[in-house]
Amino acid sequence: MKSLSLPLGLWLAATSPASAQTYDVLIRGGTVYDGGETPGRVTDVAIRGDRIVLVGAAPKRATAKRTVDATGRIVAPGFIDPHSHAGPTIATAKLAAALPILYQGITTSMINPDGGGPADLTAQIAAIRAVTPGVNVIPLIGHNAVRGAVMGNADRKATPAEQAAMEALVATAMRAGAYGLSDGPFYIPAKYSDTAEIVGLAKAAARFPHAFYTSHIRDEGNYNVGVVGAVDEVVTVAREAKIPGIVTHIKVLGPQVWGKSADVIADIERARADGVQVWADQYPYAASGSSLQASLVPGWAQEGGPEALAARLKNPVMRAKIRAEMVPNLERRAGPHALMIRHFAADPSLDGKRLDEIGRAMGKDPLDAAIDMLIRGGAPTVSFNMSEADIEAFMKQPWTMTVTDGALPAFGEGSEHPRAYGAFTRKLKRYVLDKPVISMQQAIHAATGLPARVFAVPDRGVLRAGAFADVIVFDPATVTDVATYERPHAYSRGMDYVFVNGNAALVRGKAVPERFGRVLLRTP
Repeated sequence: MKSLSLPLGLWLAATSPASAQTYDVLIRGGTVYDGGETPGRVTDVAIRGDRIVLVGAAPKRATAKRTVDATGRIVAPGFIDPHSHAGPTIATAKLAAALPILYQGITTSMINPDGGGPADLTAQIAAIRAVTPGVNVIPLIGHNAVRGAVMGNADRKATPAEQAAMEALVATAMRAGAYGLSDGPFYIPAKYSDTAEIVGLAKAAARFPHAFYTSHIRDEGNYNVGVVGAVDEVVTVAREAKIPGIVTHIKVLGPQVWGKSADVIADIERARADGVQVWADQYPYAASGSSLQASLVPGWAQEGGPEALAARLKNPVMRAKIRAEMVPNLERRAGPHALMIRHFAADPSLDGKRLDEIGRAMGKDPLDAAIDMLIRGGAPTVSFNMSEADIEAFMKQPWTMTVTDGALPAFGEGSEHPRAYGAFTRKLKRYVLDKPVISMQQAIHAATGLPARVFAVPDRGVLRAGAFADVIVFDPATVTDVATYERPHAYSRGMDYVFVNGNAALVRGKAVPERFGRVLLRTP
């Protein structure tokens, strides 16, 4: 009676035919990558309810409500996207299914990046829960959001009272379940902050367990402090607030700084060697996404937002002053041909066109065409400004995760960066299967186990008994991104099955009507 030495619950589970051999889902014979830093192995994965109950050889006679033959396929944890702009739209019935996300194999998205989102998360959380999202959603609290709520778009340092008010908003959001603090000092109004302000907000977040700080750094090129100086600011915040710091969508932007990935990597390695927790994430594209205003206009002229900027540009003296400072900024963006308009609400016929093309059509210098567009409300942009060598150098680092940095557009409405539809699948196809730059093991770890560990997302990003059943099955022979800069609205291919909390959201490559995501909130 040796087995009786087991605890009663384990003994019953081991000896009960029903519990041992009957599952809701049984995925057989796939090459399983568990999300860790271990090679894939051919085995089975079984699910009951919303949890994984087996990673290993299932009994030959095991039965399941749904059996998936994964022979020749890869089985992995659902991908975690630490930087998603889906927040404003995933709360709507029209876009709650999050299909551009699901078709990439993403099962969890972190929202409110770059310091954005609402200063009070309560309504956002309630709205997302009310529609039941297609993927799991993790809210962050944004620096830009709380600064805007307290100070508007003022170009000045915070007073002690304003600093305390911002820190109180961060603490309230953390108590409401925010996982961490996001920042975007490249954008207004956080552009007007100093490092001490950011450290104070990060300390407010750090009072809560497992908090972190993630930043669209102040300068990804050579606008002001330079890319290395901007990374140093993240290191300073992480060190002084005693909080993990993440350089989000890491890059070196503009021909003037191509090659500086080596300096940035060395900088991060030094900080990590000193015991500072510094990480990065990245999307696998040579073009960034921003806006005409953020890309070209000097910070001081952005004070007050788009309407105030438009008023300044209508003043001939101010226009001349602003234009002069826009000239080097356009060079930093690699010139007018490197700047594509994603969506110009005042004239959608310009969507997808390059700034030099627009200038020729208007009979104007491209910079003057851009100014005229700014007066009419501005536009989001795609900016072709990175080198492939830098992209690959960052991707190889063991501390680099994968992100989309994508919004959640209605299919075919307006223009979007293709990363919204294809970042994760592009990385698998282009940088793992075609080149390769990194191994399948590293690519999956960078999209699953690594972000789960860095951001302390419990029981996700891993395939093991007891973990939540966010599981993907994809075909390495067909997995690929389809979205392009010219035709960005195209779902990725190759994901055969995507399970969200144990439910099949994608079946044989097609989305089901039901939605199974949850809002995941920080717990003590």
